[in-house]
This record gives sequence, C-alpha cells and structure tokens, in this order.
Amino acid sequence: MARVEAARARGDARDWAVERRARTRHLIELGGLVHKAGLVELLEDDRATLLGLLLAAVGQLRGGGDEPPEVLRARWRHTGLRAFQAEREAAEGAAPP
Repeated sequence: MARVEAARARGDARDWAVERRARTRHLIELGGLVHKAGLVELLEDDRATLLGLLLAAVGQLRGGGDEPPEVLRARWRHTGLRAFQAEREAAEGAAPP
C-alpha cells in the first residue's frame, strides 16, 4: 500500500504539486551554488554568518555600498560565468577520449 501511495505521489501532476517540486528543485540548486562557491567549508557551516553575508550583498545591491548596484551585479555575474566556464573546461579535460 505504501508503494502505491509513493508512486502516486511521484506522479502527482496537480498544479500545486508540480509547483512545489519546481520550487524544491530551485532551492536545492541555490544551495548547490552556495556549496560550489566554497562558503559552507569556508564559514564552517555557520548559517548565521552565511545569512549575514547574503544580507550584506542584498544591502549593497539596494544601493547601500560604495559602488553602484549595476557594477556589482556585472562584476559578480562575470566572476560566476568564469567559474562555470572553468568547471566546464575541467570536466571536458577530465573526460576520457
């Protein structure tokens, strides 16, 4: 009986279930970015410090810093894109011929 219910839950196509799974996947991906950036290890999994860091970034993006938010976003995006590219290149180099 439990298997039947579990299978039905996985195949649930109701709008709210689909939206919930999409939201869950999105949040997991964001958590993966935090991990990929090395923040979990660097901050020793201190969630209060991580939240403070993110709130500081939000403050800067809302105009509370020395640089315009557009400049910060562009710089941070460029850094992220370079990191993704380096990861792709490393994966391609590690792939067997």
